[in-house]
Amino acid sequence: MSSTEAAPAEPIQLADTDAFDAHVADHDVVLVDFYADWCGPCQMMETAVEAVANDTDAAVLKVDVDVHQGLAGKFGVQGIPTLLVFADGEPVERMVGAQTEQALTDAVADADA
Repeated sequence: MSSTEAAPAEPIQLADTDAFDAHVADHDVVLVDFYADWCGPCQMMETAVEAVANDTDAAVLKVDVDVHQGLAGKFGVQGIPTLLVFADGEPVERMVGAQTEQALTDAVADADA
């Protein structure tokens, strides 16, 4: 891995919109989970998202769309959950709606190839 930081084994909760670019730049592959606490499908995916953080070399960044509306708008998030995979700082895949753990793992692996 050529990134400056090892990916954490747990999802990172985005606290500050200004930190988004740094998180994406600090890791080779980042799975960004745009979600809301009130979203049923988002809650159902929580275990799968945590597994990706724990079981892959990708960093997982959770972005609450209620808190970070501007960031969600910047990336064209219109429905949640929306998951973006970034490789080398650039978005390479978008998934909208509930996904399986396998789908998330495959998307991260494809981005890392």
